[in-house]
Amino acid sequence: MGQARGVGERLLDLWRRLSGVPGGRWAYSRMLGWMVPYSGSIRATVIELEPGRARVELRDRRRVRNHLRSIHAIALMNLGELTTGIALNCGLPSSSRAILVGMSMDYLKKARGTLVAECLCEVPEFAEDREIELTGEIRDASGNTVARARARWRVGPVPRSSN
Repeated sequence: MGQARGVGERLLDLWRRLSGVPGGRWAYSRMLGWMVPYSGSIRATVIELEPGRARVELRDRRRVRNHLRSIHAIALMNLGELTTGIALNCGLPSSSRAILVGMSMDYLKKARGTLVAECLCEVPEFAEDREIELTGEIRDASGNTVARARARWRVGPVPRSSN
């Protein structure tokens, strides 16, 4: 029997099937939000995805705003974690996994309007667990960086069951 496909491989395969059809990016993003409910709470839309690269859009609307009429800090952190996570996971082999172990944010200016988060990373090769840090840049429609996410991920082989 062949090896089961990993989460990243399944996400990437689904993206490749849906992204080119009308409404496919929206459908993909809703399915991703269903799989990862908390990340789905901001209703971001994946606009580009390949191993080691993700671009995710977040529309400015009341449900993600704070009392200052800008996008809430935690919505931005959620966007940064989602973007770094899918960029990394879609490049990992099925025999591996990634777990978020730390996150920090720099908030550089008020976040208003439609935002796009982007993460570019080299997917590491490894034989044992190790930590890597990825950066997600979040920009407004003018191209200004409004926030920068730094996500520390532990990557390593999927632990074997002890059945």
